[in-house]
Amino acid sequence: MGTELRLAVALDGTGWHPDGGDGQDGGQGGGQGGGPDPRPLSARHWTGLVLEAERGGIDLVTFEDTLGHRANQLDSLLVAARVAPLTSRIGLVPTAITTHTEPFHLSKAVATLDHVSLGRAGVRLRVDGDPATARHFGRRDLPPLPRSGRPDDAVVADLFAEARDYAEVLRRLWDSWEDDAEIRDVATGRFVDRDKLHHIDFRGGHFAVKGPSITPRPPQGNPPIAVLAHDAERSHRLARESADLVFTTPRDAADVRRTGAEIGRARHFADVVVAFHDDRDLTSDALVHTGGPAELADLAQEWHEAGAFGLRLRPARLPRDLAAITGELVPELRRRGLVPAEPRPATTLRGLLDLPRPANRYAAPRGA
Repeated sequence: MGTELRLAVALDGTGWHPDGGDGQDGGQGGGQGGGPDPRPLSARHWTGLVLEAERGGIDLVTFEDTLGHRANQLDSLLVAARVAPLTSRIGLVPTAITTHTEPFHLSKAVATLDHVSLGRAGVRLRVDGDPATARHFGRRDLPPLPRSGRPDDAVVADLFAEARDYAEVLRRLWDSWEDDAEIRDVATGRFVDRDKLHHIDFRGGHFAVKGPSITPRPPQGNPPIAVLAHDAERSHRLARESADLVFTTPRDAADVRRTGAEIGRARHFADVVVAFHDDRDLTSDALVHTGGPAELADLAQEWHEAGAFGLRLRPARLPRDLAAITGELVPELRRRGLVPAEPRPATTLRGLLDLPRPANRYAAPRGA
């Protein structure tokens, strides 16, 4: 690989271990004073984790979310908005469930996050085929899950087709304002040039959206859209056609090469669950690393050479494993020249990912 390795951290409550966190105060730098803290539900917990990641050289963090029944589940977009003003460099990528949310609402929320973070927002799109989740909303019926516990292929195919339409609508709505559509002319009382607002007129198999948005175009133009692509053609197609940033779950370097070829040009991050020196049983969709930071650095180097643009690290126990990532793994990667010794100069998430800012699809070419 001709580029330096990018690092992401996936934050999920108290960590990816089902037993929860490590019993330590997670508010490092995220609040005033000490004492007990109801960590998964506190702003101090989340700001402490993200600030630790930013200080430790992590390029972006993702925030898990679900609409099903799960303990200590906060809204990921609101958490990202809470920590945005306290950070200055790190990318913020919350999760949104396309199956039960409206693209117009999400486009507005992510554009807002991009504005308040000065261009560091992204969004990860998820589908949800669980009929129990659908009953929370009452707007669509999903068939009962088969004995396998997984939705039928036809149901999943439809959900992924909806997600592809969803991503397209997001980008069109972000482009529905041209960059210089705002006038803010006090003398004339004109706030916006209406000729630079555009109806997107999207009609698909799942929704029709007229637009335009009610939020000005985000600083990044289009905040990066991310997906998690498991080893299935439907998720790889979503990655190829709709994503700027793809998280995958390889088991070895051969998997990294194969998956990278299948998902195309999107930025490819390989997921690893990080449970440093933890011998207890832990199963996951991603590879579980229970060795030390040096061994994980070996893996990172091997996978980067196999084509991974970056690694997304899932700390098993928070804040313990995150502290080991920033305090031990990152310095080792710096010694090997895989990550820079100083923060990258880019100030937007697209810049951190080496993604150009896209032109507005509706704007007339300059000079026309």
